[in-house]
Order: sequence, then structure tokens, then C-alpha cells
Amino acid sequence: MRHMLKSMLVRYGYEITTATDGTEGHGILSTQSFDFILCDVQMPKMNGMEFLTAAKDKLLSTTVIMMSAYGNIDMAIEAMKLGAYDFISKPFKNEEIRLTIKKAEERERLKRENLELKDRICRIAGSLSFGNMVGRSQVMQDVFSIALKVARFNSTVLITGESGTGKELVAQGIHQESDRRTGPMVPVNCASIPENLIESELFGHVKGAFTGADKDKKGLFEVAEGGTLFLDEIGDIPVALQPKLLRVLQEGEIRPLGAARARSIDVRVIAATAKDLEAEMRTGQFREDLFYRLNVIPIRLPPLRERAEDIPLLCQFFITRFNDALGSSIKNVSPATMAALMQHGWPGNIRELENAIERAIVLADGNTLEVENFSLVNAGAIKPDGDSGYEGFSLKAGKAALEDRLIRKALTATGGNRTHAANMLEISHPSLLSKMKLYGIE
Repeated sequence: MRHMLKSMLVRYGYEITTATDGTEGHGILSTQSFDFILCDVQMPKMNGMEFLTAAKDKLLSTTVIMMSAYGNIDMAIEAMKLGAYDFISKPFKNEEIRLTIKKAEERERLKRENLELKDRICRIAGSLSFGNMVGRSQVMQDVFSIALKVARFNSTVLITGESGTGKELVAQGIHQESDRRTGPMVPVNCASIPENLIESELFGHVKGAFTGADKDKKGLFEVAEGGTLFLDEIGDIPVALQPKLLRVLQEGEIRPLGAARARSIDVRVIAATAKDLEAEMRTGQFREDLFYRLNVIPIRLPPLRERAEDIPLLCQFFITRFNDALGSSIKNVSPATMAALMQHGWPGNIRELENAIERAIVLADGNTLEVENFSLVNAGAIKPDGDSGYEGFSLKAGKAALEDRLIRKALTATGGNRTHAANMLEISHPSLLSKMKLYGIE
């Protein structure tokens, strides 16, 4: 029976291991894992039911199909209780075994897809991170949601945004969430490759294609086979090379420089740019057909000044990273300093903030980052104006007017985030809510 089943299942493309009884099978499970186990009930040394009981902890991800010539309903029910997926009575036809395994495969596939879908839904519903990016602002939650959705497909993605906003991190996150995660992720900066070399770098060349080509060379498209190619600064790719890139995206094939024929390629392309490609099209610097082929799924990354409410979260993220890298023990940023950081324009975006945090940690004397640790922040910017708008002499009324003004200013700076505003004002959250009600602040 073992030889017959092995011969049949090998023909169907399965890899097979056999055991003469339950004891031997239990021993094999200590060193190997299996998708499916076909197990007889009547065996010497350890029968099938004893095997199910003994190997229970090792069968969590394995589908077990029991077989017996002495089977009955009670035995089948008992086998199911012990963890078996199905029970087949002998004698059986070959096709019956094959269909049972196929049904089990479909069940396992649906279970995996269901778990992946639940995981993605949970993350889309409120995750503060995507890959190596963090953000609680609505604009970043929208970015994370789109990126997670598109990761399941092979559609081309065009990521736009100012320099330093994290375009490559989004591309890495999409790759890691995709079915291509086990393949390579190959980043290439189109602006950093000389124009006379970029075709060879992307598509490769054959020996003798040009002076100095003394051997065949794989291009980056071939290096990324089965994975993702990230074309950063796509707006800087030469106009003369754009038709060849368009053909790769449309036909899924490349032709190395000097080669006589093209070859198919399985690569997902994610492109990014800080340029306005629509403006580049109007001046003739970027092909319209290539733009629309790249812009299947557009993702715009907002500059940091448009998501100031993410700055506290980003600061903590970078503090934790640099504490590990530098061996420091910084705990937080002082409220006054956080107010200054949130009011800064950050023309260099996330990259500038990251560098500023690293420098501040190096310069800090205590375990809290202060204004003087940030050379880019104007300390005067965090000092409230002397004029509160109150014209009278009552200290009580003047204090109320100043509190009203500072609370409104903090809420504006944090985009309405009351928790962060309370930290900046150095009061408790309940106290802030009480004062907002007192001063009629919505």
C-alpha cells in the first residue's frame, strides 16, 4: 500500500517520505515537517490513533488523512477529535486520494488567505506604521492604506513627494507586503548613473556591444527577476531611453544592449520622483505615454510641514533608534522644544528631522532633549508674545486671557490633538479639557 501510494503521488508531483509504522513516523516528525500525512489505523508498534495523540504538538500545520479497512463512523469521529482532517475507508480508488488531497490543499490555501486578509484589514484600520514608516496623521493613514492595498497586486506604482519624505521606504514596505517579498528588492537612482551608461545598467549588455564590453553583463532588471525594481528619480531618465523603458512595462521583456533578441522578464516596477512629471511632459522632457504607464497607482507623500502632528511620534521613533545605535539613554523631548519642532518648516522633511534628532542626542547633557540641542530651531519662536490682548489690570482676567490664547495656539500647532497640546502646555489632559470648556474653545 505504501509503495502504491508513493508511486501514484510522485506522478502527481508530490515529494514523498514513507514510514513503516507510527513510531517511525513520529521520529521523522522530529526532524521534518510535512504539508500532508496519509496515516493507516492498523499498524504495529504504534497505531494510527496513538500516532495522532503522540504527535499532536507536531501536527499543528499539517493536514492528516486517516485510512483504514476496518473503519466505521465512530472511528472516523474519534480520528477527527484527535486532529485528523479526513477519514478514507479502504479499498479506495487512486482518484479518491487525489481529490481528498486537492480538497485539503484548497482548504489550507483559503485559511492562509483568510489570515492574511484579517491581518491586512487590522493594519489598514488603524496601524501607525507601514514598513519602516510611522505616522498617525490622516494623510499618512491614507498613504498606508493605499500602499497595503496595492501590495497584493503587480500594478506599477508612482510615488511622488519632496526630497526626504520617505519615498524609498514606501517602496520597501510595498515589496515586503507583496507576494514578491522573498525575491530581491533592487533600488536604483536614475539621477546618479551617467547618461551614457544607464541603458547598460538597466538592461545589461552582451560581449562586444561597445568598446570595453569584454563579457556579458546582467542589467538591473535581470538582477531583480522575481522581485521589485525601484526606479528612484525617474524624472531624470534620458528622453532617448524612455521608449525602451515603456516597452519593458508594456510587454514584460527586455533586450540587452547588443543582443539580437528580447527575453521575458518578471519584475514589478515601482518608480518615484520629486519632480512634477506633468510639467516635464509639457516641456518635452518626459514622454506622456510613459507617464501614464507609470502612474497606474499614484501615491503622494506629503511634506512634513503638512503633517506636523506626526512629529512627536517621529521624534520618539528616532530617539529609540539612536538610543540603540549610539548607546544613549534619551527618554523624551521637553514640551517647549516639541512646540518649537512642530512650528519649524522642515524643508528637508523626515531626513532633516532624523539628522536633527541624532545631533541633539549627541549634544544633550541629560535624558531630555532641550531647545539648545537643536541648532536649527529658533528658541525665540517658542516664547509667547508679551501682549496677551488683555487691556485691563486684573491679574485674574489677564491670566485667563493668556491661558485662552496659549491653549488655542497649542491646539493649532498640534492640528487639534488635545493630548499633544496638553503636553506642550505642561498640564494634564483632563485639565486641558476643563479649560477648553471654560473658555469656550471647540
